[in-house]
Amino acid sequence: MSESVVLDTALCLPASDVEALIQGRMMATMSRNFINLGRQFALYPTNIPINLQPYEEYYCSSFLPIAQTALAQIDCEKVVVKAWARCEGCKMYPPESLDTLSQLTVWTKEALQRSLGQRPHIFLAYLRVYLLPQSLDIPPQSQNPDFLPLRPSLSVSEEKPVLNDRTFAQRKRQLEKLEPALHPELEELQSAIASLAISQPAAKQLDDDIKVFLGWSSNQPTNPLDLDLPWIQKIAEVGNSSDGHTFEKLVRRGLLKLGFTGSGLNPDATGGAGGMDFYAEQPYLIVGECKATKTEKVTDGTPAQLLKIGMNHLGKVQYENSIKLIVAAGELNFYALRTATENQMNVISPETLQKLVELQAHHKNSINLLELKEYLQQAPFGLAEDKVNIYIEKVEQSIKLRSHIIQLVKNYLQNSGAESAGVDALHGAYFGSHPPQPLKTAEMHEILIELSSPLTGYLGRIKGSNWNSDRFYFLRDLLVN
Repeated sequence: MSESVVLDTALCLPASDVEALIQGRMMATMSRNFINLGRQFALYPTNIPINLQPYEEYYCSSFLPIAQTALAQIDCEKVVVKAWARCEGCKMYPPESLDTLSQLTVWTKEALQRSLGQRPHIFLAYLRVYLLPQSLDIPPQSQNPDFLPLRPSLSVSEEKPVLNDRTFAQRKRQLEKLEPALHPELEELQSAIASLAISQPAAKQLDDDIKVFLGWSSNQPTNPLDLDLPWIQKIAEVGNSSDGHTFEKLVRRGLLKLGFTGSGLNPDATGGAGGMDFYAEQPYLIVGECKATKTEKVTDGTPAQLLKIGMNHLGKVQYENSIKLIVAAGELNFYALRTATENQMNVISPETLQKLVELQAHHKNSINLLELKEYLQQAPFGLAEDKVNIYIEKVEQSIKLRSHIIQLVKNYLQNSGAESAGVDALHGAYFGSHPPQPLKTAEMHEILIELSSPLTGYLGRIKGSNWNSDRFYFLRDLLVN
C-alpha cells in the first residue's frame, strides 16, 4: 500500500504536453527554471500559446493528432487534472542535442530551437508521472504562471504510475545519455492506429502492445477476452446436438480462426463447395465432413461421402495429397472406423476442435498449421484424438516455457539491480529456476530473440557484436491461461 502524498501546488503545462506525459510518450518537460529534486505537484493542462507557434510546427507529425485532440477537449469552464508528478532531476542540453531530443520527445527540432532562443542551453526536468484514481475538476486560473497554488490541497498516492520503476529508469537513462530512438517506424505505426484504438478492440490491443514495447507504457497485460470466444465455446455443444447445419458453420469459422483460407470455408453458406462440408486451400489442402449427433453412432456413410465427394471434386491426385478430416460427435461404428482408417482420414471430436480454436483465441498465432499438418499426416489414422491432443499439449508447453523465461528475465534483473542481462547469466539462472525443460545456451538465445522481436515485444534486446554478447531486458509479462 503506497503512502499518501499531499500536493499544494500544480505545474502549468500545455494540455498536449500533459497528454504526452500521461500516455508515456515522454517523461520530461521544458522548464524555464530549476525544479528541486523530489518536488511534487499536480499537472495542470492549459491552452496557453506555445512560444506563439502553431501546433503543426511545435509537435512532431506522429503526435500531432493527439495534440489536436487534447487541445479540442479543453473546457473554458473547468480544468481537468488527471495526474501528478515528482521531479526526478533536471539537466541542461546544448543546441547540438536538439535532433536527438526531438526523437525522444514529442517536440519538433524547430520548437526546441525557438524555446532555446538566446539561451545557451535547453533545460529539461524529468517527471515521474502518476495517474489520479479519478480526475479532478478545478476552476480555471486567469493567469498561468509556472506554478499555482492548489486550494484545497490534494491527497494522492503512487498506486498508478504511468511507467514502472524499471521502464522509467531506462527512459531516463536514454534521455540523459541522448541515446537515439530505437524504433521510429513503430512510433509512426502507433500514431497511425491511435484513433482506431478508441473504437476497435483489435487496434486497441495492438496499440497497447506497441506502447509497452516502445517503453511508453508498463501496463501489465490482462489477456483481454477474444470477441470470438462466445461462438468458439459453442462448438462442442452444437456438435453434440442434432443441429448439423449450425455445426458445419461453426467448424468452418473455427478453421478460419486457426488460419486456414479457401473457397470452401464460407461460414454463412448452407452447404460446402462441391458438396463437401468444408474445404481449405491454404496453407495446404484440407477437406472434410462434419457430423453432429446427440446419441447415434457415426455410420460408414460419413467417411464414404468424404471419399466420394472429395475424389469427384478434387480429382484423385489432389484428393490423395490433401488432409482428410472428419469432425464428429459420437462413436464410429466398425465400418465407419475401418473406412476412415484405410483411407487415411483423421477423425476428431467437436471438443478437440474447440480446444484447438480456444488455444488460438487465447494465444494468437500459437497454432502452427504446418506443424499441425505433420501430426495429421502421420499414422495412426481413424481416431486421431490422441495425436491432435499431443500437438495441443506441445503448444501449451511451448507457451509455458516462454512465459517462464520472461519471468526469469524479470526476476533476475529485479534481484541483481541490473538494467539488462547477457545470455550466459540468464542461462545460468535458468537452471536454478525449476525450469519446465532443459535448454542449451544457444536454444535459450533463440527463444530470447523471438521474445524480443517487435512483433512480440515481451523482452527488449541490446544487440551485441555476436550472439553470445546480446543483452536482454524485461518489457511485459506473458500470461498463461
